[in-house]
Amino acid sequence: MLAGLLIAVVAAAATALFLMHPAWLPLAISPEARLYDAQFYLNLWLLAPLFVLAQGLLVWTLLRGRGKPARHAVRIETAGAVIAAAIFAVLGITGARAWPAADAGSEVIEVYAHQFAWNFRYPGPDGRFGKTDPALINDAAINPLGLDSRDPAAADDVVTATLRVPAGRPVTLMLQSRDMVHDFFVRELRLKQDMVPGMRIPYRFTANRTGTYEIACAELCGLGHSQMHSLLQVMSEADYQAWKRMPAR
Repeated sequence: MLAGLLIAVVAAAATALFLMHPAWLPLAISPEARLYDAQFYLNLWLLAPLFVLAQGLLVWTLLRGRGKPARHAVRIETAGAVIAAAIFAVLGITGARAWPAADAGSEVIEVYAHQFAWNFRYPGPDGRFGKTDPALINDAAINPLGLDSRDPAAADDVVTATLRVPAGRPVTLMLQSRDMVHDFFVRELRLKQDMVPGMRIPYRFTANRTGTYEIACAELCGLGHSQMHSLLQVMSEADYQAWKRMPAR
C-alpha cells in the first residue's frame, strides 16, 4: 500500500508541474528553435494522458487489485501498444519539421573544434574558402586550421574565436572537429550537435534576435572541457557587413 501511495504522490506532483507550465525553456532566437519548442510541447500533451492513465492503473493495482486475477489483460496491452505506436508515428512525422532544410543562399561559416577551443572561418571578399592542410596546423603560429598560404583564396579568409552571424538571414554552419568528438551547443538555438572527426556536418538556422549567447561544448572531451566555450553574436545586417569590411578582425 505504501508503494501505491508514494507513486500516486509522485504522479500527482509531475502532473501539477505539467499543468503549471513553468519556464522550462530559455529564450528561442530562431524559427527553428520555436519549431523545436512546439514539438516539445506536442510531445507533452500527447503523452501526458497516457502517463496519467498508466500511473492510475498502477496505483489501483497496488491498492485494490492485489491477489485478484487480471481481466482483459491481453486486450488492454494490445490497445496500449496500438495507441503508443500511433503516437510515435505522429511524433516522428511532426518532428521532421524541426530539422531545417537546405538554403542555397545562406551565409556559410565553418566551425572548427579542438581541445579546448573553437575557431570560426569566414570566406573573404572573394567568397571562397581557401585550402587547408592538416600538416600545416600550428597553434603556436596562430594557424589552428592549417590554412595553406600558397593558395590565393586562403589569403583573405577570416578566422575568429567568436561566432558572428547576421540577424534575419539564413546561416549554414559547417561543423568539424580535428581531434575527437565535441558537441556544439547553443541553448537559445536549441542546437546540440556532435562534431565527429572526418565529418562536415551542416546545420542551418536563421537567428532573428540580436544579442550575445554562449557556445559550449556539451561532450566531455578532456581535462579542459569546462573551459571550452565561446560566444555567438547575432548582429544587425549593417553591423555584420561593417564587421566583415574591417581590415583587422
